[in-house]
Formats: sequence, C-alpha cells, structure tokens
Amino acid sequence: MQIRRAKESDFPQMLPIFREVIEGGDTYDFEETASDQDAFEYWFGKGVTSFVTVDEPNNGQNATADNESRGKILGFYKIIQNHRGRGSHVANASFMVASQSRNKGIGRKMGEDCIRIAREMGFRAIQFNFVISTNEPAMKLWESLGFRELCRLPGAFNHKKLGYVDAVIFYQELV
Repeated sequence: MQIRRAKESDFPQMLPIFREVIEGGDTYDFEETASDQDAFEYWFGKGVTSFVTVDEPNNGQNATADNESRGKILGFYKIIQNHRGRGSHVANASFMVASQSRNKGIGRKMGEDCIRIAREMGFRAIQFNFVISTNEPAMKLWESLGFRELCRLPGAFNHKKLGYVDAVIFYQELV
C-alpha cells in the first residue's frame, strides 16, 4: 500500500468510491444527487491538496505511468485551509475509503499521513468540522490519533436511516 499525491487522472477511480460513500447517507453531508463536477471540485478544487492510497501492483515493481499499473485506489483524503486569512494556519481534512478496503488500517495510515503532511505544509492544527457521531470507526480513529472532541452539534446531520444525529468537531494541535 502506498499513499501519493492525487492526480486529476485518478478521478475516474475515485468517483465510484465517492458515489458509494455518499449513497450510504451516514457519513457525508453530500446528497446522492451531487454531480460529478461537485465531486471533482471537492477533491481537486482551488486550494485543495488530495492524496490517494493505492495497492502496490506487482509488489511495486515494473509500475508504469498509467492508472491501472499504478495500482487500484483504495481510499483518498484531502487537506485544505479550514478558514482564510487569520484562520489559515488550521487545516481541515476529509477522508473516504472504499467499502471493500475498510477495516484494513487504510484510514489509520491516511490519518497518520495527513497529520505528517499538514505539519510539512506549515499548519499549526487540524480541525474536523463535521464527524458524524454514529460513524464509530471514524470517532475511534480520530481519538486514537490524538484528536480531541471539542463539541457536538446536536442533530446537525440528517442520517439516511437514523434521522437527526449529532456531528462532532475534532481538533489536534500540531506544534
């Protein structure tokens, strides 16, 4: 498994994962009707730095530049400024993992990489603005990586199956 900077040419492999995640209606605030362009802008828009996690084809040997031989995308994340100007020193990040790749440590590896990359980019902290409280794997992961739960936004997320549930703000200082 390898994490590398995402390229626009990765988007065709990323889009089905994006669709699968938002279809669940349990972790992201996107509606299922979000356009492909909305998805593209979310992961490749202005100010967005995205990364993909790929399996390593042929044990990392003989890889060429095309998508298929660079490996199958298992998940991805992005880093952006949480706010402009005087708040630009705080990063925000978003993560998606393909369903068949979950529970294999990919989210943890991406989380650890995100923290490292955010430090390298000069951010002083990372804030997650909208972690869904019923998303137990994410809640446990962020706590295990040293994020603090700052507060809950009561009923802020309309879960597809459970109705209105809390969203959580997580924060980690990087300096």
